[in-house]
Amino acid sequence: MNETALSCANLSRYYRTRDGLLSRPKWLKALDNVSFELSAGQTLAVVGESGCGKSTLARVISMIEPPTRGQLVITGTAVAEAPPRSIRTLRSRIQIIFQDPYGSLNPRKKVGSILQEPLIINTDLSRHQRRDAAAAMLDRVDMRPEHISRYPHMFSGGQRQRIAIARALMLKPRIVVADEPVSALDVSIQAQILNLLMDLQASLKLALVFISHNLGVVHHIADHVLVMYLGRTVEQGAKQTIFNQPLHPYTRALMASTPFVDPSRRAKRVVLTGELPSPLNPPSGCAFHQRCPRAQDRCQHERPNLRDIAGRRVACHFTEQQSIDDRSGD
Repeated sequence: MNETALSCANLSRYYRTRDGLLSRPKWLKALDNVSFELSAGQTLAVVGESGCGKSTLARVISMIEPPTRGQLVITGTAVAEAPPRSIRTLRSRIQIIFQDPYGSLNPRKKVGSILQEPLIINTDLSRHQRRDAAAAMLDRVDMRPEHISRYPHMFSGGQRQRIAIARALMLKPRIVVADEPVSALDVSIQAQILNLLMDLQASLKLALVFISHNLGVVHHIADHVLVMYLGRTVEQGAKQTIFNQPLHPYTRALMASTPFVDPSRRAKRVVLTGELPSPLNPPSGCAFHQRCPRAQDRCQHERPNLRDIAGRRVACHFTEQQSIDDRSGD
């Protein structure tokens, strides 16, 4: 059994905002009570519309931002309880790959300097050792040796993302957070980067948190799926369980909007009305009730909790009825 690399319990991130200087402060709950565990060598895909809290989750678990509350445990160490001298070690164990390969690399530095920078800050390796490590990592992401002395603007988007992946792996992390790493790339390049990530994960036994809005990509790469809506988890479980029988109405709508080549995976069309509500003024009760085709009076006043249903966790009052409708042909 693989060890647990990353664990989150009721992880939340709130931002205090004001409409004006004289207005009362409000709390924007960008991330609210998200929990999961991820083992070494496994991939958790976090999916949902823009604004659902995916990138906030990525920043919190990669220690770019602190959680407002909840517990974050990295390779067995609780971040909140770790002494200051251990924080640098924890940061080296979890690295992030950003969405935009054009904006995430310093245009003034050569590739060799970009890759060696984490080693300069976090290790006592000599200059020659750092250069050898950078060259070896470039080779691992299928880049040529001469690329080490070139600038980022000399590469395509796919090549830049390979460099970004190489940089994330320089400190030999145990966990990698990939925040929509292929959404800015041409479709013809996306599969190459995904396959590279999967190969690296298998060889290095990485735990991968993969942030995406593309369920076709998620089906290709994930072991487990966490579906978010307005900062909260609405459904989570094993990939095949979620894809074969999505139970939450929001998950069903996402599946229905995703084109699949396999006819058996094409879901019946679900039409959502309205826009994603503002997290500054979330609806009462179930946050999804204003757009849900199955909403009832109870949904307007009572927030559903995550429950264990049919091999996954679902936050919906009427999940059991949905399961009965599925068995009876809806």
